[in-house]
Amino acid sequence: MKYSKLNLAKEAINHKGFVKKIPDIFRMVRMWRRGIYPMKSIDIILPLLGIMYVISPIDLLPEFAIPILGVMDDLAVLSLTIPKLIKEVDKFLLWEAEQKYNGNQIIEAEIIK
Repeated sequence: MKYSKLNLAKEAINHKGFVKKIPDIFRMVRMWRRGIYPMKSIDIILPLLGIMYVISPIDLLPEFAIPILGVMDDLAVLSLTIPKLIKEVDKFLLWEAEQKYNGNQIIEAEIIK
């Protein structure tokens, strides 16, 4: 089976809940840039750089030169960045919910699928 960047992007999108959280990612970055949402710069920049690396046509190990290893480096980057980004978005959503309820800390929450 031949892997391409398009196939890798599809696999990343199939990550549980990733597609639903795309608008939240943009809102999180916008609020972070405005200084409203407190977050370490490294916690958002590294996952976004990883996703840009996978989307970019430039690779450290190009697919056309080294077919299997070329795909493996993209898979490795995706396996590190997508969960980290989802974790940061979940923290943002919790923070946003706390702000919505006047700073009252949420003690118990149920995840609805």
